[in-house]
This record gives sequence, C-alpha cells and structure tokens, in this order.
Amino acid sequence: MITVENLVFSYTNKTFIENMSFHVAKGEIFGFLGPSGAGKTTLQKILTGLIVTYQGSAVLNGIECKAHKPSFYENIGVDFEYSTLYEKLSARQNLQFFGSLYAKPIRNIDGLLESVGLKNDGDKKVSDYSKGMRSTLNFIKALLHDPAILFLDEPTSGLDPTNSRIMKDLILHEKERGKTVLLTTHNMQDATELCDRVAFIVEGEVKALDTPHNLIMRKGAATVKYTFNDGAEHTAECPLTQTSEDSLLMQLLKSNRIRSIHSSEPTLNDIFMEVTGRTLK
Repeated sequence: MITVENLVFSYTNKTFIENMSFHVAKGEIFGFLGPSGAGKTTLQKILTGLIVTYQGSAVLNGIECKAHKPSFYENIGVDFEYSTLYEKLSARQNLQFFGSLYAKPIRNIDGLLESVGLKNDGDKKVSDYSKGMRSTLNFIKALLHDPAILFLDEPTSGLDPTNSRIMKDLILHEKERGKTVLLTTHNMQDATELCDRVAFIVEGEVKALDTPHNLIMRKGAATVKYTFNDGAEHTAECPLTQTSEDSLLMQLLKSNRIRSIHSSEPTLNDIFMEVTGRTLK
C-alpha cells in the first residue's frame, strides 16, 4: 500500500530526511516513533502530498505522492493532533460540510457519532466541546469518506482511559475492515498494543524497524523477581532463562515460601532509548 525508497528531503542546505526506505502492507497498522523534530510530521506531509520537493520515491496506493491529482485525497483520511473543525458549527454540521468535499458517498453520520459516544451531542457547537470530544470528532471526520489509508497523529492524546479504549478499539476495527493505518505517537503502550510494526525515527533516519514483540524480545533482558519471608521480607531476581539454576528460588518453591513472583520484560520505551540514545518527548 505504501512504498518509500531512498527518500531525501531538506528544508535548508542540511538534509532533514536522509535515505529513508520502508514499506507498509495493506491492512497493517504501522507506527512512527521518535522525539520532536525527528522528521515524523515532515514524513506525513510528504505521504499526504503536502510536500512535493523531495528526492527518491514515495508511492501511496500506486501513486507517486509528488505527482498526485485531487482524486488522491479520496483514498486517504487524516487526523492530525490539532483540530481542523469549525467551532461555530455543530458536530453534525462539520461532518456534513467535510463530507460534501468528497466525490464518493460518505458513511452514516449518526452511526459515526454514536461510535464515539457523541450522538446526543451531535447538534452542540464544537466550541462547547471538551478537548476529548474534539479529538474523537476529529477522528471520525477522517473516516467520513471511508478512505483506504488513515494517517493518525497522537489519536489518544487528551483522552481519559475509557475514551482512549474506545478510540483504540475503533482503530483496530478499521484495521479489521482492511484499512491501512499510519500512526504517530509518543505513547509506547499504544504503539505496543496497536501496531503490527514500528519504526524508530531519529534525526530523519530509521534507526530500527520491526514488530514491537520482536524489538522487545531481541533485547533478551527478561528477569524474574520474587519476594520471600525469612524472618524479614527479602527480594531476589534471576534471568528468566536461568530459573531452574537458581537454587534459592527452587528451595522457596518447594517449601511454598514465595510471597510474590513476576517476570519483568523490557518495554518498547526501553528499546527505543537503547537503540537511539534518546527519549520520547
């Protein structure tokens, strides 16, 4: 669905994106992870046809992005972090207006509003919406014309846990419907839960690209931590691959003296810091 080969772009004489290559398959949720200024937003602008002065190739749904025609936008939906809604219009009026910009039929507006819990607030002005309500409305606006590819930027930002869960379920539902999703997020838990593959982007380069599970397992630093009572409470640990060699742990298990035990694997954030030497901010 998306193929990027040897992509190079610069705002000045200094290269900003350098020899970037990757592909995204149909129906895949692909995550871009990187600190501010890493090139994520610039890459999104290239893939959505907003920047055309790049070198190399960026092909989206069979179309070179810098050679796109207006019909290019019939097949992509964009939900960037900052709202593009008209605040003096109601939610329903916003969706009706934006839906009128597309040539093909749009999805049922009431159904979309209901899917994010906004059906009873559909006639309320957007200016009266909370940040979370605007975020969810901006998301379903991107779904209006049933695009094949979705660009989502921090889709759960500002949402409480309940609405964040609803948003993630909706994203997964779109994947089940065959949509391709490009997700930019600082939330490593979201990336781990949603993405089939992730790319770590730092200073315009892809530093690592794989499934979250493979990236985490590659580190191989899982440990088992356990506590036990021997007059006072003590804590010990050992590598997960060497539990049978831990004589203390074996003795405690046989005598039923373990108070608690759990495994501890590295997180995606740990892997990001190890690979890039940076944190997500």
